[in-house]
Amino acid sequence: MTMIQEGRPDAPSDAAGSDVLLEVRGLTVEYAGATGAVRACADVTFDLQRGEILGVVGESGSGKSTLITALTRLQRPPAVTTAGSVVYHPREGGAGIDLVQLSPRRLRGLRWTRLSIVLQSAMDALNPVTRVGEQFVDVLRTHDRSMSRAAAWEEARRLLGLVGISADRARSFPHELSGGMRQRATIALALACRPELVVMDEPTTAVDVVMQRQILAQVLRLRRELGFAVVFVTHDLSLLLELADRIAVMYAGRIVELAASREIYRSPLHPYTQGLRDSFPPLHAPIQRLEGIPGTPPDLRLLPAGCPFAPRCPHAFDRCRSELPQLTPHGERSVACHLREPEEVGS
Repeated sequence: MTMIQEGRPDAPSDAAGSDVLLEVRGLTVEYAGATGAVRACADVTFDLQRGEILGVVGESGSGKSTLITALTRLQRPPAVTTAGSVVYHPREGGAGIDLVQLSPRRLRGLRWTRLSIVLQSAMDALNPVTRVGEQFVDVLRTHDRSMSRAAAWEEARRLLGLVGISADRARSFPHELSGGMRQRATIALALACRPELVVMDEPTTAVDVVMQRQILAQVLRLRRELGFAVVFVTHDLSLLLELADRIAVMYAGRIVELAASREIYRSPLHPYTQGLRDSFPPLHAPIQRLEGIPGTPPDLRLLPAGCPFAPRCPHAFDRCRSELPQLTPHGERSVACHLREPEEVGS
């Protein structure tokens, strides 16, 4: 596990801390099925500050990908947002825009220019029969009708250079690039129209650890230079401890803990968060036996009456099995755990 660095130079300033870019309230997403709806995201609430990197972590099936497709309105049937709001606050000020209620036409106007996404598989995101640079040209000229093709090609070369790809590779097809280059190209493509928010869905999963390090370093550098905010989704908590400003831990479709990265590293409050943290060996510590989280994530169609984590939690007591804990403030963080409620802490 990487040690958290104090006072990272690329962290958002205090002045930006009160400037909300995205305001998510009670977001609920369900999948329609023959035997009834399955709730994959339930009552998700958080704020995203301008210039902030918010990490979203959890095991497979915790609702991470469902959350980000709901944030960007990319979900397809049978997924349906059944409750809540995702309010985007433009940089120019004025009234917030609820993305959940937005018409497809208005939503198209915001994509790439305000909100963009980097998908997990670059080969699926890039058109395999179109040159990489041509895909940049399509995006740039769609959102700026006054831009000439020559200017768009020049901008494509510049954007590829931002992520460490030689400008002459703009004429290449996706299959002619390495996996790491393709992934960096999709990051550059997401930044083509200078969005305020970039959502990244496990963008380093398909690359080796050396390339992963390079990609993360470039994300941090570009965020510092361009000022965009990031929602970064992964199953790897150790990665987020190094990259993110705050981390939202998801389990069974809910956020169970939301806190600054250094707080998650030093003193996680939720037993699930603690289990995730302790699953990774520290780089500088005596040799110790690692303990995984017992059991498996719950079936979202058959959730228990109380806390979904109770069957796997070593600290569960009667109330955990009968009453669902709510995400509540605990100092400067939030946690959904009966163990952390005042009567339990003081008992």
